[in-house]
Amino acid sequence: MRERQASPGGRRAREFEAFVAGAAGRLLHIATLLTAEAPDDNPRARRLLTLALAHTYASWDRLRGEDPYAHTRERLAGRFAHEAWYRRGGRARRQLSGALAALTPQERLIAVLRLYEGMAEDQTAALLGLPADRVRILCDRAVVALARPAYRPAPAVRGPEVAPS
Repeated sequence: MRERQASPGGRRAREFEAFVAGAAGRLLHIATLLTAEAPDDNPRARRLLTLALAHTYASWDRLRGEDPYAHTRERLAGRFAHEAWYRRGGRARRQLSGALAALTPQERLIAVLRLYEGMAEDQTAALLGLPADRVRILCDRAVVALARPAYRPAPAVRGPEVAPS
């Protein structure tokens, strides 16, 4: 009886809270991979996720059967791509960490969507507004960069110490 009398806003809020409770961890992980921040120090990732979730909440009633996870992931990817475009050559950046730090933001975005999220090539291309061939090339380039170990100079080798005579 109470459920029927509850306001539509209350129902909407409960549905959204249930969605966030189930999906926020994975979405935060995606945002952290995109920003290449450390998992325990990821303010950019948290900001991206907060803005994507706010957009999903604002659109909640219009989703009508659309997958809210996919919708939020698209907003997250779009906002990351937008911010990456405007950050080029801009302010000083935080130190990136992890294996994905070696990739460009576009390579990172495509690698996360294709490899971590399992999105199809044509779906990724449509989401990003790129030709499928370009998505394939960038994904291949990212895989090669991830497979190749980062160059680090070898430690100096010291010879045997000779005692003075």
